Amino acid sequence: MPQDPPLRLRRARALESGTGWRLASLLVAAGVAAPLAALLWFALQGNLEHWRHLLEFVLPTAFRNTALLLLGVGVLVGCLGVGSAWLITAFDFPTRRMLSWALLLPLAVPTYIVAFAYLDILHPIGPVQTAIRELLGYTSPRQFRLPDLRSLLGAILLLGFVLYPYVYLSTRVMFATQAASLIEAARVLGAGGRGAFLRVALPMARPAIAVGISLALLETLNDIGASEFLGIQTLTVSVYTTWVTRSDLAGAAQIALAMLAIVAVLILVERHGRRRQRYASTQRTRSIRPRRLKGSAALLAFGLGWAPVVIGFIAPSIYLLSETLKHFHTVGSVSDQLLLSAYNTARIAFIATLATLAAGLAVAWAARSQRQGKGPRLPKLSARLATSGYAIPGTVLAIGLLTPLMLIDGLGSWLWQRLGHPDPGLLLMGTSTALVCAYAIRFLAISIGGIESGLARIPPSMEQAARLLGETPGGALRRIHLPLLRPALGAAALLIFVDAMKELPATLLLRPVNFDTLSTWLYAEAARGTYEEGAVAALAIVVAGLLPVILLARAQLRPTH
Repeated sequence: MPQDPPLRLRRARALESGTGWRLASLLVAAGVAAPLAALLWFALQGNLEHWRHLLEFVLPTAFRNTALLLLGVGVLVGCLGVGSAWLITAFDFPTRRMLSWALLLPLAVPTYIVAFAYLDILHPIGPVQTAIRELLGYTSPRQFRLPDLRSLLGAILLLGFVLYPYVYLSTRVMFATQAASLIEAARVLGAGGRGAFLRVALPMARPAIAVGISLALLETLNDIGASEFLGIQTLTVSVYTTWVTRSDLAGAAQIALAMLAIVAVLILVERHGRRRQRYASTQRTRSIRPRRLKGSAALLAFGLGWAPVVIGFIAPSIYLLSETLKHFHTVGSVSDQLLLSAYNTARIAFIATLATLAAGLAVAWAARSQRQGKGPRLPKLSARLATSGYAIPGTVLAIGLLTPLMLIDGLGSWLWQRLGHPDPGLLLMGTSTALVCAYAIRFLAISIGGIESGLARIPPSMEQAARLLGETPGGALRRIHLPLLRPALGAAALLIFVDAMKELPATLLLRPVNFDTLSTWLYAEAARGTYEEGAVAALAIVVAGLLPVILLARAQLRPTH
């Protein structure tokens, strides 16, 4: 049997290759879990005085503000998202098709940019209040002024009008796929339009609503710029000020643990909502046919539908564009520091995108290879753990990364010196590599989810045929799957790149000295109360965020007839 040894050799190589992918998957999962373990270790370093001070002076106010902010934003995004989704699904009115994708545009504007814009738009001597006073015949802000935007209510309104697309997207898909016969049956039984919505459509869409609200609340918990600009002491802001201002790392870690408890609750709510996300029907579903509105009803639907888009995207975008044009007209160019910040942003986002795609490919391919054969269930568990990084707020992730990065720096320095070289100093901490690690952990869920979706479209028979011909899992991935995965990889890369450009909390805490990105430049400009070049940086981030939103709208929200 002369062919047996080569056959056994090929099988051994395949086994070794599969083991390598599983090991890579475990290393990625360990990299995501390491910051959480380090965070717990940091928190335990604080003595009882730390805990007593936090429980008496910091946590009550921060926790109350965070809870009220989450409650308010949850209610607002639920109302705006569900209302917009039902309006687009059930009714036909002028500009409905355009509005179906325009309702996603606020996703392109980070929350801190909206706060930055509206602080100037709604300033007592800003354009809005000045125009109102002129209409009313007042000449001074002392005679008339709107309530101050720097308040908890202001934060709820701004965040709600930016984050509602999470609920709109998931709920719109659910409404569009519901069987029209169920709504018609409810109406035949005597339920009006409102009754059919409340008794049939809304209960069936509750899982999608829970998922959308949970995602919006996770983004709210991660926010630091908008809350600080508006003067709201949330848990996220408290972590930042405790670490940076008071240099109390143990106290910041303890506050971060409280944030993780809230994150755990939100994840449980989201999974509870998804448990009934699937239902069966014995008949072929037919989408709801929208009812055409005329006259005042159509005008009302038009106004209600476009109001969130105007508040969440159009108004701040017009302000940023106006301020940018004004800056170029006055100064003629942007500063070299701002150009350097833009270069830093693009460079770090690009490197982080490549690293995140590589890690996500290792995790997704290990899980795929495990499903094709027998073996331990570790790859599946690794994939689930690796995707948990998206739920970790940036400030929490930054604190947790300190210990792993310092350990790697110490080990690398020791090995380098053992080879006879001088001490290289810090290799990760204090460099842009720390930012890349934070971005990769934070956005790994996007990479894994996109690649797994792409792999699911490739028949397993193609891989099985390659393996029967003696190809290793790595060879099958390189020669067969990667060419077919290009669309999925491209979409995931785009989303990761834009999210990395917008990330603020982790960047603020881990960036090297004298290193700025567009988001940190904008943060510094707003902190100084200067809005000229900050508007240029903000507009660049918004423009970069538009492309994935437009692609998402084309892919997910093709208008129904």
